[in-house]
Amino acid sequence: MTADDTVLVTGATGNTGRELVELLHGRDVRIRVMVRSEAAQGRFRGTAVEAAVADFDDPDAVAAALAGVSRAYLVTPSSERAQAQQERFAELAARAGVTHLVKLSQLAADEDSPVRFLRYHSAVERRIRELGIGFTFLRPNLYFQGMFALAGLIREQGKIFAPIGDARVSAVDVRDIAAVAAAALTEPGHEGATYTITGPAAITHAEIAEAIGAAVGREVSFADIPPDAFAASLRGAGMPDWQVDGLIEDYAHYSRGEAAAVTPAVAEVTGHAPRTVAEFARDHAEVFR
Repeated sequence: MTADDTVLVTGATGNTGRELVELLHGRDVRIRVMVRSEAAQGRFRGTAVEAAVADFDDPDAVAAALAGVSRAYLVTPSSERAQAQQERFAELAARAGVTHLVKLSQLAADEDSPVRFLRYHSAVERRIRELGIGFTFLRPNLYFQGMFALAGLIREQGKIFAPIGDARVSAVDVRDIAAVAAAALTEPGHEGATYTITGPAAITHAEIAEAIGAAVGREVSFADIPPDAFAASLRGAGMPDWQVDGLIEDYAHYSRGEAAAVTPAVAEVTGHAPRTVAEFARDHAEVFR
């Protein structure tokens, strides 16, 4: 790529997008981010990053954000409209002349899956293929950073609760997902690829709790709970029904052992091994302490 290439990053204040923007600095590209508010735009004021304000539900604003862009990273906020928003973005990207779209998908995406999130990701992948635009699909496993949602409970009670038993999941750090995305957006050889992105080992939630406990210097334990109790706790925290139902499906998928495979994708694409759960816990110990 050359400095005339502009890469658009959606979700630039979210988990993977924030890390991706940092990794794109120093690469021979112009960085543009798409954010939903002027307040978020202000975070990039005074930097080398150009920030465009656009909501995924506003096609004119999205088209303006895509103007002059050669490559784009696609992730939307979690919502019931995510599939429609992503398909519309892809269509607008193709119309704008974007040559390569890197989409954040999910491990085991399949339109026949019992998991709604996996169905919608697969449907979006299909639409992107239909458009004929260059693509790379990133299919990561469960994020370590998903534990941030449980940080209050970990601080107060020293507990992690989930309906997963001793099933193993090859969970991954979002920094490693972002590293794969950065390579796909700026290096040759990734067009048409689908990368299943995992951590270095399949681990249990009890092992995640143990790693966090070691990092913060006190015991953190895991307790398996029934799906209905997990759902009730999520609803009690204000999560909408559609998202609760989707997470219950996700955890049933994990419980069936369908997310335990380990792949070499991170090392093969980035040249470095994926981070371990111990590294994640040490790096973010203050969040849980």
